[in-house]
Amino acid sequence: MYRFIFLIFLVGFSFWSCKTYVYRGRPAKLYREVADSNKSFDVAIVPGVPFYDRWDSVMKGRVLWADFLYKKGIIRNVIFSGSAVYSPYYEARIMGLYARELGIPAANIFFETQAEHSTENIYYSYEMARKLGFKSIALVTDPFQSLMMSGFTRRRFATSIWHVPFIVDTLRKLNEVEFEINPSSAYEAKFKSIVERESKVKRFRGTLGAFIPWENRKSRKADPL
Repeated sequence: MYRFIFLIFLVGFSFWSCKTYVYRGRPAKLYREVADSNKSFDVAIVPGVPFYDRWDSVMKGRVLWADFLYKKGIIRNVIFSGSAVYSPYYEARIMGLYARELGIPAANIFFETQAEHSTENIYYSYEMARKLGFKSIALVTDPFQSLMMSGFTRRRFATSIWHVPFIVDTLRKLNEVEFEINPSSAYEAKFKSIVERESKVKRFRGTLGAFIPWENRKSRKADPL
């Protein structure tokens, strides 16, 4: 009986420790590394989230954090990334509308509207950054997605993509802001959900980056910016 109780406690403690690391420990450590070294980036990639009438907590967190980093001078430009995937709104453009309301100038906002998966968000935004002449780049997203994409960004890109995931406790202080946007400019009239267009297997392969058009198909690694 005692062994069973101890096992339950051990599993629960391990889960709690892991969650604390993912959502608090790692983001705080990564932010300190950037802040302590006065590091800044030409551009940040902010991956999209489906939009249904209003921003959800994940999209709000990503956009608020991008605004926070922009106003801190840590990022100078933002590439919002995301096609109309699960809803008839281009995720990138919806996030851009919210970012404009927060005060990020239109001249510093760019839209990547081809990506339908997280790996594609990063790849297509990286290639856009190259075309725009940016030389340093950060991934600005939630802690969980940042952790999931850490291996992909480390292995597949010749120029380092720094991770600056949002800090939950800092975000809580910014979370009071709320306003409405007119989403009509982000609407895709010919929208068809990815669920209708692709099987579960194909969507999973897309999540793994199977359809990314790498220039070097053998190494599957993007060249330096």
